[in-house]
Amino acid sequence: MPPGSSQFSGAIAGRNVIAGSHLETGATMNNYFGGYPILQGTPPPRKCQPFSTVPFAPDRDFVDRPEILAWIHDKCAGPGARAAMVGLGGVGKSQLAIRYAHSIRDASPQTFVLWVHASTKARFEEAYRGIADKLELPERNDPEADVLQLVSNWLCNETNGRWIMIVDNADDMEVFYPKQMRTMDESSPPAPTPLANYLPQSRNGSILITSRSKDAAARLAGGHKYIKEVPAMDESQAFGLFRNKLECASNEEGAADLLRELDYIPLAITQAAAFINRRGRMTASGFLDDFRGNDKRRESLLHWDSGDLRRDGSASNSVVVTWQMSFECIYEQRRSAADLLSIMSFFNSQGIPEWILRRYSKSVAKTGEEGEAESAFDEDLDTLQAYSLITVTADSGVYEMHALVQFCTRVWLSTFSNSKQWDKEFLGLMETEFSSVDYENWAKCQQLLPHVESLYKIELSDDDSVEKWVQVLNGAASYIQTALGKYDEAEKLYRRALEGSAKELGEQHLITLSTMSNLASILLHQGKYDEAEKLNRCSLKGIEKELGEQHPDTLIAMNNLALVLQGQRKYDKAEMLIRRVLEVKEKELGEQHHSTLTTVGNLALVLYYQGKYDKAEKLNWRLLKGREKELGEQHPDTLIAMNNLALVLQGQRKYDKAEMLIRRVLEVKEKELGEQHHSTLTTVGNLALVLYYQGKYDKAEKLNWRLLKGREKELGEQHPDTLIAMNNLALVLQGQKKYDKAKTLIRRALERSEKELGEQHPNTLAVMSNLTLMLQLQGKYDKAEKLNRRALEGMKKELGEQHPETLMTMSSLAYLLHKRKRYKEASELYQRACENYKQKLGTQHPKTIACLNRFSAMQQEAKQQGLGQSRTLINNGKAAVRETSTCGFTSLNSNETTPEPENNRQSKQGSHYTRLKRRIHRKVL
Repeated sequence: MPPGSSQFSGAIAGRNVIAGSHLETGATMNNYFGGYPILQGTPPPRKCQPFSTVPFAPDRDFVDRPEILAWIHDKCAGPGARAAMVGLGGVGKSQLAIRYAHSIRDASPQTFVLWVHASTKARFEEAYRGIADKLELPERNDPEADVLQLVSNWLCNETNGRWIMIVDNADDMEVFYPKQMRTMDESSPPAPTPLANYLPQSRNGSILITSRSKDAAARLAGGHKYIKEVPAMDESQAFGLFRNKLECASNEEGAADLLRELDYIPLAITQAAAFINRRGRMTASGFLDDFRGNDKRRESLLHWDSGDLRRDGSASNSVVVTWQMSFECIYEQRRSAADLLSIMSFFNSQGIPEWILRRYSKSVAKTGEEGEAESAFDEDLDTLQAYSLITVTADSGVYEMHALVQFCTRVWLSTFSNSKQWDKEFLGLMETEFSSVDYENWAKCQQLLPHVESLYKIELSDDDSVEKWVQVLNGAASYIQTALGKYDEAEKLYRRALEGSAKELGEQHLITLSTMSNLASILLHQGKYDEAEKLNRCSLKGIEKELGEQHPDTLIAMNNLALVLQGQRKYDKAEMLIRRVLEVKEKELGEQHHSTLTTVGNLALVLYYQGKYDKAEKLNWRLLKGREKELGEQHPDTLIAMNNLALVLQGQRKYDKAEMLIRRVLEVKEKELGEQHHSTLTTVGNLALVLYYQGKYDKAEKLNWRLLKGREKELGEQHPDTLIAMNNLALVLQGQKKYDKAKTLIRRALERSEKELGEQHPNTLAVMSNLTLMLQLQGKYDKAEKLNRRALEGMKKELGEQHPETLMTMSSLAYLLHKRKRYKEASELYQRACENYKQKLGTQHPKTIACLNRFSAMQQEAKQQGLGQSRTLINNGKAAVRETSTCGFTSLNSNETTPEPENNRQSKQGSHYTRLKRRIHRKVL
């Protein structure tokens, strides 16, 4: 280097540069030391003392969220570290950042703590100018100076010391990476430097970012692994925040329910506490009552802005306004994602299945290419996830949202869009899925069932919407009844559908009449025969008038009425109606049609109840073969047909074959439905019965205990199905000669049946008849006779003298009088019973033969004692038929049904004193 020359550590710039140790007067030499200009004639910048630009004081009400704060400290500790918190607006990101900033300032006073508002370009630039002023950077006031670059350069200079920068509300990618920059090519004019370039990458500093957008956060932080999603608070944290914010502890009453309603979101909690403080005497429960009152009131409360010293002054403290900023941003960036958010806001907040969203997105996609539509949908989901508006659950393909986010989305829709149109979109989506509740669709129905409740408050603007609404409720009720076996829930849903349909469409509208029939079917299976008959007759009359006698819907209504009559033991009338239905179906649909076979099964049932086992068996074989051919061996309808055949075989005393079939049915049900499913337990009861008839009492007892406990847990102690299980267990205990236990159970069953169904109900009378026989076995003949006569009179009145159960009770009373050696009275009853059996069932029927044999045995006994009767019996040439249980015992069982193909199918289960399964049909037009 030449003598006298100067050595500079920085760059040389300026108009006049003179090398050497001397400067001429007026000359200017601009030397850059460490990247920062020193103007000739001005003093060099003094060393600045570390400071903080955090605009918020520490929050005395802050509730620690240790996991998140520990993550921030860890990620921001390294040289040049960057980290980002993402989450919903109002979830507490900025408050955590404030807490972190003050903790750094307290722990390390020599560290600069810098706060940059980044919601807009203007706010970002304003923050940097403030930092430049605090640093007293030279040239910061020069109009031509790039202040952003000045600050960035200073931060990059490691000699200036350690610093931490919080970039708050960096929500908009466009602010940091303008679209013009992302899409420009070589021919484009020069674009301004993106703001992201002014965020220094220096070993002596770290940057913490808060954002609602995962995409923006990941881009700024350097990747998704540097992102921490901030969820809502947990329950204890939320309660702590609420308590801290309240001015009066007595106002905490009802806090737990309120916090749950607010989804534990900090901004909503703070807002609610401020409102309660303002009202003075208001409590948390009072606020909750207002909040739940109606949508308008809820919207008003969520719009309320109380002001918060620890939130950015330009940001709203209203939950609605805070989130609507995100909604509008999405709407501007990606309209299809905003539409997806809109439809999702109508679902239940939890368990939203991806497959139905994908189907919706595909149906409204503007592209005809399936691949493009799929890709667009995935992009929409990514966008909503990026803004933390939806999250993926542990179950793949299932999403959830905060209920408040959904509500605020709907509020947003009502301000700029036709929200009623979105009601219709959601309703149409649900109607399509619930139009069929066949076995094949059960999995989908299960996923969608929680979302049906969202329709309860929906505004029905026209008849088409009402019809779809009723259809969804009918379909959901059908699924609840068929797949879940929850009759009370199904009944409530049917009643809601009927009430809405009658009010909006009229009582004689076909959909109203069909819904009426659906409700009647569930009432039938709950043993509520009178109301079921009334509804079915009303439904049949209206449908027949509107559509004619041979219309499929009329036939379904006719079939349903027949099944009510069957449940009332009016078998002759039921058989007549079912034969009419079958005749038309065989003619119009063919003998092997699914619906025709359904009616074949119904006819088999009513024949079975009348003791016509051979005819019932023939029809059941036809049904089973048809079902296996059409549906396969493991379909629920096939299993029911198999079960029905097994019970007919049981009635014919072909116990081994019956047991084999029932075990096959039970094995499949336990595997497919679970051991505690209503239908599975019904089959458990059927197996217990066939074991009981074979004298396998120990095995039967074990199964009956399982059945009884399951029914009590599922349905309660008073439900008719529970009483059936109790009765059957008592019969098994009686067979084991455990008379005291058996009598206790039967008495309990009788008391509850009298209370729930009435003293003259056929079910009550059947239990009464069973108690009579137990008293007889214990030698308590007076009580037994009194109760038996009461049961017989009730059955004659309710069912008629020729009804099979009346005849069984009559035969039981005759047997009791026979044992008490009152032969004359016994003979009169035996004679009446035998004559009625012959007229009703024929001379060769097992029950006729059994009655004749008992009568004959009594006559022989009377003759031996010199008390023979004047009447004689005609020898029928048949050997005696051994009774498998004490004379007249009635075994009980719940009834299971199968679906009608052209309808929203539903299996219906009821509570009747029979051993066979019953079918019911429903129709929603």
